Amino acid sequence: MPIEHSPPQDIDPSIRCADCQAMCCQLPVMLLPGDDPPEHFIEHDEQGFEIMGKADDGWCRALDRDTMRCTIYERRPWVCREFAEGGSDCRQVRADWHRIASTLL
Repeated sequence: MPIEHSPPQDIDPSIRCADCQAMCCQLPVMLLPGDDPPEHFIEHDEQGFEIMGKADDGWCRALDRDTMRCTIYERRPWVCREFAEGGSDCRQVRADWHRIASTLL
């Protein structure tokens, strides 16, 4: 059964993935039934759940480092599909990253 996607709400159109630093691509992504990313991107966590693998730099292994875009966009997991560009979750992650970065300067 295909996974239903809810329509994005509360979108800030000024925020675009193309202008971002892929902050969301460092978040953990647990795979759900119906997700179908290529096998070589899948790992298992300590509890045995399937998750998207991370590279040594902490970013999702499906992220193209040159373009900072997803290389499996059409097959990306449900969690990634629900993470709307410019949506409330996106804005929260960006705010958290900026807050953390400001404490490091």
